[in-house]
Amino acid sequence: MPDLPLTAWVALAAVLGLLVGSFLNVVILRLPERMAAEWRREARDVLELEADGETLPPGIVREPSHCPHCKHPLSPADNIPLFGWLLLRGRCRYCKVKISAQYPLVELLSGVLSAIVVWKLGPTWPALAGLALTWVLIALSGIDFRTQLLPDQLTLPLLWLGLVLSLKPLFVAAPTAILGAAIGYLSLWSVYWVFKLLTGKEGMGHGDFKLLAALGAWMGPLALLPIILLSSLVGAIVGGCLIAMKRHHSDVPMPFGPFIAMAGWTWFAFGDSLWQAYRHAFGLA
Repeated sequence: MPDLPLTAWVALAAVLGLLVGSFLNVVILRLPERMAAEWRREARDVLELEADGETLPPGIVREPSHCPHCKHPLSPADNIPLFGWLLLRGRCRYCKVKISAQYPLVELLSGVLSAIVVWKLGPTWPALAGLALTWVLIALSGIDFRTQLLPDQLTLPLLWLGLVLSLKPLFVAAPTAILGAAIGYLSLWSVYWVFKLLTGKEGMGHGDFKLLAALGAWMGPLALLPIILLSSLVGAIVGGCLIAMKRHHSDVPMPFGPFIAMAGWTWFAFGDSLWQAYRHAFGLA
């Protein structure tokens, strides 16, 4: 790799993260719609029903970006990550309808987290893998927030990538990654069934099992307990605040995947520092 100072690599990672964040917005918006349309088509085939002429929603890669409201294609200037939204003052250039703040927030989050990964790991292969992990977690969080879905199209490749990287090993060795994936899946799977047997309700989706399994494959079983504790703590705080502010009803399910993703990324980037701080605080150092 070119001999550049770390600050230059961090800046490049931030710019790359902004660009990827723009694509992640497309994934967050289009992948669930595409999945739902394909499920309806498969259901009609299984039930041997006549096709209703439904056309599939725009794909993720081929179809150009357009306004979700008026469908007008966006100009290159409109597609500039973060700055395009600011220049348009949050409104479509053509129909003047408000553009969701999700677009700049996802781009900004992707840029900031990408910069942090390279700052922590340097211009290395682990940093490149860490960027991939970061981007997939952002996409999964956005989709789960909007639809309460964690698509297999993202969770399973993330799981398999973690297992493949363990062959190097890049973060953890293969036996540790396999054990982490198995414990990650079975832990939430067990909680799911115990809760369902006791209450008759489903407390979480199967995608949560797969996401925690993927994080276990990347970081090993020792990371799972901190991830579960962090995600539960953050979820309880956020959920309590939303209920107190009357932004969310207590009877309405809240997606847990974003909190797992948030806790997983935090432990991936700062796990060593958090563990040392914990040991120091309780006199274990």
